[in-house]
Amino acid sequence: MERRLKLPYGDKRELREVQAGDHVMLSGIIYVGRDQVHKRLAVMLEENEALPFDFPGNAIYYMGPSPRMPGFAVGAAGPTTSQRMDPYSPLLMEHGLLLMIGKGPRKAGVIDAMRKYGGLYLQAFGGCGALYSKCIKSSEPVAFEDLGPEALLKLEVEDFPSICAIDSYGNTLFG
Repeated sequence: MERRLKLPYGDKRELREVQAGDHVMLSGIIYVGRDQVHKRLAVMLEENEALPFDFPGNAIYYMGPSPRMPGFAVGAAGPTTSQRMDPYSPLLMEHGLLLMIGKGPRKAGVIDAMRKYGGLYLQAFGGCGALYSKCIKSSEPVAFEDLGPEALLKLEVEDFPSICAIDSYGNTLFG
């Protein structure tokens, strides 16, 4: 089934409707962060610091953009391996970050947290960085600019294609 999600989403019940195997088209705002961003966000949560964006209703994409090309908001924008974020994902989900986008399977602790908090994991397609860059209308750094291309970014996307790899009930395409 094809589903469309407008981001930020209004209610996590929208995520509960998406089932493993559904094609999901995303439009709106997506934040980008890899392992170093996740590590910093986890430290901020542990130290009760203000976060650079509100977790509830928002999505995070595990991507490392390549240099911007003329006429595009970013260069190639393909997904990176999600398991590098697994040590931090349950804590972030506990605080409301329930929609994650990346590639590859997730560890059991992350799937358990998805069930507990109602999270959703979408699979972006590896090797499709050029396709994804066409879906990105704007890109701006939000925090941790000292990380260079791995800083926390805010993207505006339109019709960003993905597939639900793990739904909020723990159903998975990874077997």
